Amino acid sequence: MKEYSTNRHVRQRMVEFLGGDSLEQATAVYLTGCDLVRYDRLDLKKAIELDYFLENALDVGRSLWDRDGLLADLDIEYVNFDFPAEPYLDPARSFFLQEPVVAAVKEMLSGIGMEFLHLVSGRGHHFVWRIPRGSEAFAQLGRLTEGFLTRLEGHKAKIGGLEESVAADWYRAFTGLGLVMEYLALELKGAASGQSAVPVELTAVATGPGARGREIVSIDITEYGDPLQTRMLRMPFSIYLKPWIKDIGLDRQTAGRIPTLIMIPEDHLEPAEMIRTMQSPHEAARLAERTTTRIPAAASAMEQLIDRYLRSDLRRFHAWFYSQHHQSHEKWPETYDRIPLDMLPGCVRRILLRPNDLLLVPANIQLLVRSLLSLGWHPRHIAGLIRSRYERDHGWGTYWLTYDAADRADFYTRLFTARFVTGKDDLVDYNCVSTQEKGLCPATENCSGLEELNRSLLARRASGRLGSEPFNTVIVPPDHG
Repeated sequence: MKEYSTNRHVRQRMVEFLGGDSLEQATAVYLTGCDLVRYDRLDLKKAIELDYFLENALDVGRSLWDRDGLLADLDIEYVNFDFPAEPYLDPARSFFLQEPVVAAVKEMLSGIGMEFLHLVSGRGHHFVWRIPRGSEAFAQLGRLTEGFLTRLEGHKAKIGGLEESVAADWYRAFTGLGLVMEYLALELKGAASGQSAVPVELTAVATGPGARGREIVSIDITEYGDPLQTRMLRMPFSIYLKPWIKDIGLDRQTAGRIPTLIMIPEDHLEPAEMIRTMQSPHEAARLAERTTTRIPAAASAMEQLIDRYLRSDLRRFHAWFYSQHHQSHEKWPETYDRIPLDMLPGCVRRILLRPNDLLLVPANIQLLVRSLLSLGWHPRHIAGLIRSRYERDHGWGTYWLTYDAADRADFYTRLFTARFVTGKDDLVDYNCVSTQEKGLCPATENCSGLEELNRSLLARRASGRLGSEPFNTVIVPPDHG
């Protein structure tokens, strides 16, 4: 693989993706290995150190953080919760299952004149475009967060021994980009779900079993729930080592059946040729000779997407969501710490009792959010409760020194509340049977009560009483005083 990774055309395509004609001109803030357990400042390298990764035939990614603006990344991927190796062993089927979502992405983006770089990897697709810092779109993204943010400064990162900070305007604009990408993801889910043979979910949310276990197509926008400096994009023409680096429970025999994989531009290839090229260093190197990996600027199209978001029900939901604030740390002992757990079904209660790691699993967060909404909680206080569990000592180590507990809690709570509040989710999978099928109800628990909470939540929406209960009564109801 070293002969492939040091090929001059492969190297040049990577340099293009870094934002310049040479490594010295690169606008990417850092390089890092892909699919690490988590972001680690000690693993970051400057763009000029690209050859370190190539000469060692390593999987390499670039920072989502860019010096000349923002990068938008829309990630579509096949996920199988029961057999994670499925997309690597039967790529033709996994890419076929993604076609309705990919078609919806292309139709929606082309409808506003959006230019993008289309990449394909071992599990799916990435659509990437750039919003230059000096553009009106960049400024508009920053203004979207006015009145929403309680922290105005960005975060810090150490690259090559030097500490750099995410500028305040980048932080605000990146947060605004997350709101718009949430709108795009929700629209895509609505457009593609009826055409898809498997569930289409926002992030990797477990569902009930299908033809080959619990399988979905994920519209993954979770990078917008974490600080900008912690997220990266795998480089086109990078070797793809995820099946071996990630702990996905592969036995030796299965691991030996997975072919070589390389991240490539889609470049209008037919599916069979695309898969063949991804699995062949020789074919990938030939593709590198004739294609481009420059990330196109799309400021004008981004303005149109922002305008659609501003006129949407989702924007009105976001305004309502941010109309409340998390309780301060000092008040947690008399607020979030006092939630009467006996009001919750066992499958929900256990999430709060064992937040590490149950409260890192998207399907568990969705279950908790729905259950507390049904009891009258405002979603921002649900996020505050989740944040309080993240920031309490539950054996997290330094995890929340790297990531932002408040932003992560807000992101997932927003995501799992928005479709219901805007009338696009009727809770068909919010019941005991579905929860058992998703693998969220342990055999030791007598799971009951979700049907009643389901009816309560639907009734609250119908009568306009979502999040309407006074906060002191949802924390400690009268009969628990």
